[in-house]
Amino acid sequence: MKVIAATVCFLVSASFLASSAIAQDGPPFSKARRIDNMLYLAGELGVDRATGKLAPGGIGPETHQALTNIRATLQANGSDMNNVVKCLVMLADIDEWAAMNEVYRTFFTAPYPARSAFGASGLAIGARVEIECMATVE
Repeated sequence: MKVIAATVCFLVSASFLASSAIAQDGPPFSKARRIDNMLYLAGELGVDRATGKLAPGGIGPETHQALTNIRATLQANGSDMNNVVKCLVMLADIDEWAAMNEVYRTFFTAPYPARSAFGASGLAIGARVEIECMATVE
């Protein structure tokens, strides 16, 4: 049996995307990264961008705010919720999965994006949920 090795190189266009809502001395990550026609969003907490505080009321309001923030980031970068292909949901308490899911389903229509979810031992700033998404840009 003869094995032939080949190397394939792809030329991609990569951009680091920031939001004016994030201060220069903010966290050490990009809000989103675009590679060709894909947007990779950083994890989003349920923080009200106007106040800088978690949406009060727990998992439901935090999920709503996180997805509202995701929608704003997508729209600012030429995409929208219909172009989301994959989400990852991190929950401070996996027992809140059903409550998160109630809100989550109001932001998407079938066919829904692929999704993974898991319980964490804690999230930044005491958040109940963090959501990250990948989306295409048309």
